[in-house]
Amino acid sequence: MAFDQLCALNRFKPHILMILLQICYTSIYFITEASFNQGLNPHVYVTYRHVVGGLIMFPFAYFLERKVRPKLTLALFLEFFVLSLVGISFTLNLYFASLNYTSPTFVTAMINTIPSMTFVIAVTLGLETVDIRSFRGIAKILGTLISVIGAIIIAFYKGPAVPGLRGDAPIHVGAKSVHANWLKGSIMTVSSCISWSVLFILQAFTLKRYPAKLSLTTWMNCIGAAQSAVYTIIVHHKSAAWLTTSMIDIWIIIYSGALASGFSTFIQLWCTKEKGPVFVTIFNPLTTLLVAVTAYFLVGEKLHTGCILGAMIVIAGLYALLWGKERDQVCNMNQKQSSPPLRI
Repeated sequence: MAFDQLCALNRFKPHILMILLQICYTSIYFITEASFNQGLNPHVYVTYRHVVGGLIMFPFAYFLERKVRPKLTLALFLEFFVLSLVGISFTLNLYFASLNYTSPTFVTAMINTIPSMTFVIAVTLGLETVDIRSFRGIAKILGTLISVIGAIIIAFYKGPAVPGLRGDAPIHVGAKSVHANWLKGSIMTVSSCISWSVLFILQAFTLKRYPAKLSLTTWMNCIGAAQSAVYTIIVHHKSAAWLTTSMIDIWIIIYSGALASGFSTFIQLWCTKEKGPVFVTIFNPLTTLLVAVTAYFLVGEKLHTGCILGAMIVIAGLYALLWGKERDQVCNMNQKQSSPPLRI
């Protein structure tokens, strides 16, 4: 009995870790938006956050992977540079800047397009297989198409607002009046989603050549922080933006750096290695639900029917895709077990 429970735990360990990851991301959405509304520069935040992530992960990488870490070459370093550019300095700077023009609910809803984009790219590059003659293959294709339709609804149809709880909300986050340029924010969000999809694919290739996940996490944080710092210096010439004296901002940076940039990146890499890039992105809809519910009940943010309808359609499509992937794995395992052993 204990053995069966242990096997079940090992089987569902990636699922449990990804669920915990979405809960962590949900908390970060709200604390960062609150900090941005109080004046923290998003680009400075991205830089500091990954400095913290790199510092925290360095001792783990140095001591735990000394014997398994591959030798660093120029080609690998250039790979790390591209990964950091795509996944940190470009994606996150666009992503957090878009919060100034939209809302956490909209941004997390649009992130639901990432699994579909990742799936299409993975199929194109041969990382995913689709058997159109089977129900699981049809489910993966239909799931992708349905999720895209839901994302289009989210982007182009707001619909009437569901009355919020602003007056009775237990937590009040001061909102800035800049949440007006919805088109600009939408373009920034979509661009970051595309970049994020590319990141998951690139990570899958890099992990085959550099399986030291703790070390890769450390390198991405350090290089990404340097890239983000250069970008921030170019965009914001005022040195005052770098001065963070608020203890709340400092704790938010430490919390985000340790969890989101440090350990969450490692968990993401581990799950990518174990289950593939598409599996990691499938859990994004959970964040949408958590953020929407939290925003409505705790912060008092209004929900729009278009966002609710689109999110439900996206989630239905993505979990059809998840079902197809799980059936693929079961079929592959059955084929391996039924294959006769090779005779030498």
